[in-house]
Amino acid sequence: MTEAAAETQGEALTARQQAVLDAVLGLMVEKGDQLTMTAVARRASCSKETLYKWFGDRDGLLSATVRWQASQVRAGNFDRQRLDAGALRESLMRFAANWLEVISSPTSIALNRVAVSEAASRDGTLGRIVLANGRFAIGERLKPVLEAGREAGLLAFDDTETAFRTFFGLVGRDVQIRLLLGDALKLDKAGIARDVERAIDQFFTLYGTAQNDPRRTTHNA
Repeated sequence: MTEAAAETQGEALTARQQAVLDAVLGLMVEKGDQLTMTAVARRASCSKETLYKWFGDRDGLLSATVRWQASQVRAGNFDRQRLDAGALRESLMRFAANWLEVISSPTSIALNRVAVSEAASRDGTLGRIVLANGRFAIGERLKPVLEAGREAGLLAFDDTETAFRTFFGLVGRDVQIRLLLGDALKLDKAGIARDVERAIDQFFTLYGTAQNDPRRTTHNA
């Protein structure tokens, strides 16, 4: 990533920059991997010079786009010092619902299809960009929540990464791969809510403590 793109990464996006990234996502839905700076400039009604100034190059633009998409996945606010079972559950449920809504959106499906295609051909860097700014960044966003739950005595696990991957698998299941392969899977808010509640119940069965659920007397770490 160039210096200009790195600077953009550390700053809050302006409304105009957000509009550019939305244009990138729209073009990916329509054209797949046929994405050029010229096409983005035309769609966003700005100059290529402006794009290079803001994002550095195509990789910088794609990195910012992935971060913009992934920024929609966030946990609820909570007081780390006063975290209780209800607040932890609400935070995890909000995070899971956000994530399912994002990965099932047409823009996310298009973005990941392009990333997989480029990774297979080894001609592009989008796959690495999606991993770094998507899945790995999301992991770093959720792990502090899991660790706060452990510190509060609500969760028990030895390795944070393992606990996160378990959570990731329970929530995501086979949804993303089915969507990427063209399955007409419809996820409405009610369906997502049911799936999320089931996944969180399963996660607490694996990692919850008796303090989290009074009915439990043992837990798995």
